[in-house]
Amino acid sequence: MDGFGIGASVRRKEDKRFLTGKGTYTDDINRPGQLMAFLLRSPHAHATIGAIDTAEAKAAPGVVAVFTGAELADPELKVGGMPCGWLITSKDGSPMVEPLRPLLAQGKVRHVGEPVAVVVAETYAEAEAAAELIGVDYAELPAVVAMDKAIKPGEPLLFDSAPNNLCFDWHLGDKAAVEAAFARAHHVTRMDLVNNRLVSNPMEPRAAIGEYDAATEDYTLYTTSQAPHVHRLLIGAMILQLPEHKLRVVAPDVGGGFGTKGSIYNEQALVLWLAARLGRPVKWTANRSEIFLTDNQARDHLTTAELALDKDGKFLAMRVATLANLGGYLGAFAPAIPTWCYGTLLAGCYATPAIYVEVKGVFTNTAPVDAYRGAGRPEACYVVERLVDRAARETKIDPIELRRRNFIATDAYPYATPVGLTYDSGDYFKTLDMAIAAADHAGFEARRQEAASRGKLRGIGIAAYIEACAMAPSVMAGQLGARAGFYESAQVRVHPTGGITVFTGSHSHGQGHETTFAQLVSDRLGLALNQIDIVHGDTAKIPYGMGTYASRSLAVGGTALVKAMDKIVNKGRKIAAHMLEAAEADIEFADGKFTVAGTDRSKTFSEVAFSAYVPHNYPIETLEPGLDETAFYDPANFTYPAGCYVAEVEVDPETGDTALVRFTGADDFGRIINPMIVEGQVHGALVQGIGQALYENAVYDTETGQLQTGSFMDYCMPRADNFVPFALETNVTLCAHNPLGAKGCGEAGTIGSPPAIMNALLDALTPLGITDLDMPATPERLFRAMARQR
Repeated sequence: MDGFGIGASVRRKEDKRFLTGKGTYTDDINRPGQLMAFLLRSPHAHATIGAIDTAEAKAAPGVVAVFTGAELADPELKVGGMPCGWLITSKDGSPMVEPLRPLLAQGKVRHVGEPVAVVVAETYAEAEAAAELIGVDYAELPAVVAMDKAIKPGEPLLFDSAPNNLCFDWHLGDKAAVEAAFARAHHVTRMDLVNNRLVSNPMEPRAAIGEYDAATEDYTLYTTSQAPHVHRLLIGAMILQLPEHKLRVVAPDVGGGFGTKGSIYNEQALVLWLAARLGRPVKWTANRSEIFLTDNQARDHLTTAELALDKDGKFLAMRVATLANLGGYLGAFAPAIPTWCYGTLLAGCYATPAIYVEVKGVFTNTAPVDAYRGAGRPEACYVVERLVDRAARETKIDPIELRRRNFIATDAYPYATPVGLTYDSGDYFKTLDMAIAAADHAGFEARRQEAASRGKLRGIGIAAYIEACAMAPSVMAGQLGARAGFYESAQVRVHPTGGITVFTGSHSHGQGHETTFAQLVSDRLGLALNQIDIVHGDTAKIPYGMGTYASRSLAVGGTALVKAMDKIVNKGRKIAAHMLEAAEADIEFADGKFTVAGTDRSKTFSEVAFSAYVPHNYPIETLEPGLDETAFYDPANFTYPAGCYVAEVEVDPETGDTALVRFTGADDFGRIINPMIVEGQVHGALVQGIGQALYENAVYDTETGQLQTGSFMDYCMPRADNFVPFALETNVTLCAHNPLGAKGCGEAGTIGSPPAIMNALLDALTPLGITDLDMPATPERLFRAMARQR
């Protein structure tokens, strides 16, 4: 329908409840008779645990129970450890080291903030006060934080099963072909790169409420989750060892996920176990300090990268070696992020013939590292685009020209990369041209001179990005080590008067699914948006689905919805043919009407729906009543959004302060359903990406393992006044393997913006002799770099 369907910038339906304070987040939920839980956490990064004295805490006012890891270790309780959802195999064929991760520490703690005991009381204040009374006999051990130190012989070991703190030693690509290419190269560019550690800091902290019904032996978990069914499987079946259907997981409104809430956490399983044990609901909500200490963190790579070029500036090969910090334990999907989600994207947008990458996953005495917006793709793009810019400077080839010489040709699709992916569509030349035109690249030198007249150093930087989204076919993921499928589901329930309720396995935590999915239904079935409801987040209502991450909701979840609607329309044709006394083959459906081809005889969608539920004039002999269809969709390939960003910065040489003065770009997300929502998604991702480049950094003391940036006083978050309006263009090449032609948009900004910013900074600073710089490019870091050149 015009104004509501595909391509319309419809205002988000869900925003009314959010803007009027009517949203329901997990902490807004309170169950009758609920208790409150507080977790006592380790103050040490590495220590053995001796005796734990809980007697005084148990006697404290309001306290109902206190439990420690030693008690949960009782095999009769059948409480398992936290499972990892992805198995990585090392280059020698051995499986990764997969240590036990208990719900409460057992015998040893491996990072500051690891839970040691849980106190359950009538109120949160009583539980917190009682936790102060617990005495823990710690024997502190040397901590190891730096990856390059952790893998050396003789350093402290987190696990006896992981010599040299190594979880895996993985590789991908043709090593021999790469070495041969480097041997004949005219020029080799080499770089050491740091991808800084981040804390995702969603606005809503994690929370969980566990409830148990003794009469039915059913459990309910209300929690901040991006993937309710995945959480039901991992927590219910694997940790608590329940029949999976006995656990209901409800993820209500979620205030930001960013991948962090896609993982499972100790507290989610604990509140369920406690609720059954104590016979009352148990609630836990994190404070911001706990978010800093215990939420999965992100990035944290040390990389050496090399690019071989011929005399004409054509890429011959790339060689990459990365140390990836995994923290103190494996997160749910942690092993996949620096391997398959990273190494497979090192081809970037370029026709590099040979690539070889090796990645060592390293345990350290820090918080676990797992998925965060982009999840491996930003790290890969940062390596590629920093390396390309450095090569351009060293070979004295214009950075734009060097990229053009090496882009994948527009007629080369499907294009098989040397690192295992097959790109199905794209036009990187066009997005580059659109981005530099929008940036007025030709006028940059005049702006540089004007900035110089004010005493500022101005630079411009470019980054071309590509990402792999939607998580590909389940069969491929299984072959690569995934312990889950990656399909999606949708159920379309047509009501007797023609209204629609969609039950989707995707989950919305800021993406606007209640609007965009309704637009898909409006476009296909010809209904007004107020006739369409979207339901998600409750495993008791929705079909089994895999949730939302990897920019997959539209490409995978939306396609499942389209397939379910196709079934609705096909059944509707049969009903309409009977009602109109016509052949089914002669029935056409468009604009909400079933029409006999070539005539003006028709039935509205609502009339057909009514007949399906009140089957007085209905083909009951051949067709069952009702109009309710379900579809599952497992994608044939990843989708490949791509684009180009151009950043301009000004640096104050007296203070090192950096100002972002222009930011332009062109993205190719395939078909766009709601341009306004897409623009908002890109803006949010850009802020996070630019935040990594300029401001954010999680820092641990290298001797003690204490988090030194454990609050907003120390961890610098980007602010609105740090940014200028983004000028974004959109190119469209359709995805070739899903009916929507959609590719995904939610993570692109985090992928392309960090190298664009850093390339711009180095363009500004190169005249001073500064040729390298690590993120985040803080004023102090820039000031010190400039001082060294004086």
